[in-house]
Amino acid sequence: MLNTRIAEPVYLNDQETPENFYNFDFEQERELKDELESMTIIYDSAIKEIMTKLNILNAEFIALHSRNPIHTMKSRVKQPGSIIEKLRRKKLDLNLKNVKEGLDDVAGVRIICPYIKDIYVVKQLVENQDDLNILRIRDYIKNPKPNGYRSLHIIVEVPVFFSDHKEMVKVEVQIRTIAMDFWASLEHQLRYKQKNQENILEDISDELKACADIIAQTDLRMQDIHNRMNRSLS
Repeated sequence: MLNTRIAEPVYLNDQETPENFYNFDFEQERELKDELESMTIIYDSAIKEIMTKLNILNAEFIALHSRNPIHTMKSRVKQPGSIIEKLRRKKLDLNLKNVKEGLDDVAGVRIICPYIKDIYVVKQLVENQDDLNILRIRDYIKNPKPNGYRSLHIIVEVPVFFSDHKEMVKVEVQIRTIAMDFWASLEHQLRYKQKNQENILEDISDELKACADIIAQTDLRMQDIHNRMNRSLS
C-alpha cells in the first residue's frame, strides 16, 4: 500500500511565516501583472495631469514673486512586482480592485523645494485646485517618523479623461526640501541593502536619526537666513 503524507510548508527564509503567504496564488499574480501592464497608461496620465498643473503654478509664482517654490520634480509608477509585494504585506487579495482601493502610492510625484516654507506654499497651491480631491495629508515634518524621516505627503485623486470616460486616479504627492530629499534618498539606499529593516545595527539606525536631526536644524537655519535676507531687501 502506497504511503502518503502531507508535505510541510517551505518558507523562503527564517523571517517569513504563513501570514506572509496570504492568498499566495501564482495564477492570481500572473493575471494581476497582465492587468497592471494595461493600467500603466492610466497612472502615467494621472502623473502628467499633476505635473502639468504644478509646472503652471510654479511658472505663475515666478512671474508674481520672482522666485520659484519648486526646485525640481520627480515621478514614478510602481512596478508590478512592487505592487504585488505591497499587497501581500498588507494581506490583501491579488486583484485590481485592491490595487485601486487599498494602495495610495502606485503613482507618485515628488516635489523638491528650496525651503521649508515653500513646502507649505506648494501644499496650499495643490489644495486650491478645485478639480483635485484631497484624500489624506500626512505631515512628517511637524511629526517626523521615529527613524527621522521628514516629508509632507498628500494623497490626491486626479481626474483623467479618456475618449469615452473619466477616471479618478490616486496619486501620492511627496513634498520635501533639498536637504530632506538628500537624507531620505541615502537612507533608503542603505536600508535597501538589508533584506529587513531590523537587520540594520542599532547604532547605525541611531546615527541615521542623528543625521536627520542635524539636517532638520540646517533646514531651519537656511530658512532663517532666507527670511533675514528678504527683510533686508524689502
